Amino acid sequence: MARLRIAILISGRGSNMASLLAACRDGRVAADPVLVLSNRADAAGLAIAEGAGVATRLLSHRGFAERAAFDAALDAALKEAGAELVCLAGFMRLLTRGFVEAWRNRMINIHPSLLPAFPGLDTHRRALAAGVRFAGCTVHYVRFETDTGPIVAQAAVPVLAGDDETSLAGRVLEAEHRLYPLAIGLIAAGKVRIEGERAVVEAEDPPPASLLNPIGMAGPDR
Repeated sequence: MARLRIAILISGRGSNMASLLAACRDGRVAADPVLVLSNRADAAGLAIAEGAGVATRLLSHRGFAERAAFDAALDAALKEAGAELVCLAGFMRLLTRGFVEAWRNRMINIHPSLLPAFPGLDTHRRALAAGVRFAGCTVHYVRFETDTGPIVAQAAVPVLAGDDETSLAGRVLEAEHRLYPLAIGLIAAGKVRIEGERAVVEAEDPPPASLLNPIGMAGPDR
């Protein structure tokens, strides 16, 4: 089976990108990263990708008067790289409906909450304010409406006594670094299909226990 060609879009430090590159490199994910693209010149993830030998590109949104023009250039860059799946990893740009539809069911995102709870920004602050007992993260296919689309995988993280936004965000980020490679691995293996607005996962084996048992995420050897 041919390896999936993925492009990763970032705007900052690229920690989820780094976890994806490592998973592709060590064989956990049957995918080849063909491009890491950022809309910001100061994105630290670009240097990480270059160090890993992955093609990088800066496409600054500041050089475009209209959002649609930027998205057209982004679309061209992805096609030029031969990307088959677009992975948003902290890409802080709202995408136009036309772009999202052009990459429908070929673009995924990771969001730091258990969607559909807490879409948008400030997820950890809102989760703490709501008094939820579990937070987490979600990998989903992208739709035009913010943080919607078929859910591929989720990981739960307990909210501990004394948590603040920083401590909770740190544990959720650790879960993201496990979950995103897992989800892309399922897609690359052809084990995910879209039925209506649901993602059906045909995994032969269950995901790691740490992704099913939220208490395990709080252990000292996580």
